[in-house]
This record gives sequence, C-alpha cells and structure tokens, in this order.
Amino acid sequence: MSTAKDSTFKVALIQMRAGCDPQTNLNAVLAAIDQAKRAGADYVQTPEMTNILESRRDSLLANIVTDEHDPTLATLREVARKLSLYVHVGSLAIKSSSEKAVNRSFLIDRKGDVVARYDKIHMFDVDLAGGESYRESNTYRAGELAVVADLPWGRLGLTVCYDLRFPALYRALAEAGVSFFSIPSAFTQQTGAAHWHVLLRARAIENGCFVFAAAQGGKHESGRETFGHSLIVDPWGRIVAEGGTEPGIVLAEIDPAEVAAARAKIPSLRHGRRFELVEPMAEPTYLHAVRGP
Repeated sequence: MSTAKDSTFKVALIQMRAGCDPQTNLNAVLAAIDQAKRAGADYVQTPEMTNILESRRDSLLANIVTDEHDPTLATLREVARKLSLYVHVGSLAIKSSSEKAVNRSFLIDRKGDVVARYDKIHMFDVDLAGGESYRESNTYRAGELAVVADLPWGRLGLTVCYDLRFPALYRALAEAGVSFFSIPSAFTQQTGAAHWHVLLRARAIENGCFVFAAAQGGKHESGRETFGHSLIVDPWGRIVAEGGTEPGIVLAEIDPAEVAAARAKIPSLRHGRRFELVEPMAEPTYLHAVRGP
C-alpha cells in the first residue's frame, strides 16, 4: 500500500549503446545508475540486452551464462541493496540451454532481491527493407507468461521491445491493475523512426497507463543500429521525457494519481466487450422502402 511519502516517485531510464563485452556494458550501467541516484531516482530501468548486444549466435551463446551465475545480475542486485533503489534490468541475454537463450527482464527491489522475472514473449522474426533481417527465434526461447509486480507506487507490467506491437498483452496487464508499463527496448533505427513514438503513446492512451521505455541507441559494435529515444509517456499520451541517440539518463517525476484521472476521463477499461466472430459472415439484411410512381 502506498503512503503519502510514496505518492510520487522519480523514474530514471538508462539509455545505452551496448557492445559485445558484458563487463564493459556493466561498467557503463553502473556509472549511469550512480548518476541517476544522485539525481534522486527511486526506480531505474535499463534497456533490452543490457549485458550484451551481439548478432552472432555462436558468439552470444559463448558469452552468456544462467541467471544464477550472471555477473551483471549479481552486481546490480548488490547495487540496488547498497543504494536502496529499485533497479529494473530491462533484459539480459540468459543461457537456458546449450542451444538457446532467453531474453529475460529482472525487477530488483531495494533489498537487492529479484521480485519479478519476465521472459520476452514475442520473438522479432522480420524482414525489413534494404535486406535487414532478424530471426530472434533461432537463438531465443519465447516466454509464455505475462508478469506483473507491485511497486510502492502501484502495479508494474513487464514487457520487452517487440511485445509493444501486441496491444492485447497490454490490455490484459491493465485489466490486472497495472498503472505502469515497462517496455525496455532495442528498436531498430528503421522501425523506430516509423513506429516507436506512436506505438508507445498508443499503449499509454489505450489503457490510461504510464509507459517507461529505456532504449538502446546508435551504431553498435555488432553493426546493428538502434533508434534510441528512451521515452516516459503519461496516461494521457503526452511525452514527459525523451532521450536522443546518445547514452545517458532520462528523468521524470511520476504522479500515480494521473492514472486514475486519465481513466476517469476515458473509462475504456470499463467499456470493453468480448465479441463472437461468425464465419462465414452473413450478409446484412436491409428493409427497403418501396415508393409508388
């Protein structure tokens, strides 16, 4: 239960340009978390693929471990405890078998305990213009469960990157009492320029939720280029804070009362209906008035 002291909180999103060496990436995260804490952050979120952004499957699998042995996770648990800070590791590449990884998000509380884990459900298997192609399912095992976690300020729904394109997931989270969506990402430059802002704002507007989306940005060591523009969006769809393409932090003070205010104005969560689909569709019937000569 939130108290008056916990009525508002400060969110910090860490924007990264992760490379292929987990220790180098961890060093960058630690410096950014220290900066965020000094700026008064209560909750810090890192992007998708915080520990490594590597496109070569063999090299990725050779450089990752299980979550019990992952040094990035262990270090960030200790940092969360030491700084008394919620650290949301947007995602880590975690080894699940000799042939597969999972794209796993971790929420760490102020005591350094992992209080939620979420495996990215939707795999980014797409072919883009210019020969840009991705097959996440070749390397990663998809998750199957939606996950929520309680923060002192309200309930958080955990998602990752490509999940953003599946609005039914966010509606289910909102119906489960979520006030904040986490959408840490490594959007491509091409898809980000076209869709990033509109999709994040849409998920916020549709559900009357805040959106926290820490992002990877720029040209990476692996050759991949990501869009950046970490965003905090309020429940009315307004962009509260935004990054560019360079590494850094994005900060905003969050008032959870804005969730109730937005949902009172547009109570779409109460107006939702379930529909029965009929196939083949019957032709509609019309009554025609017949006029005489």
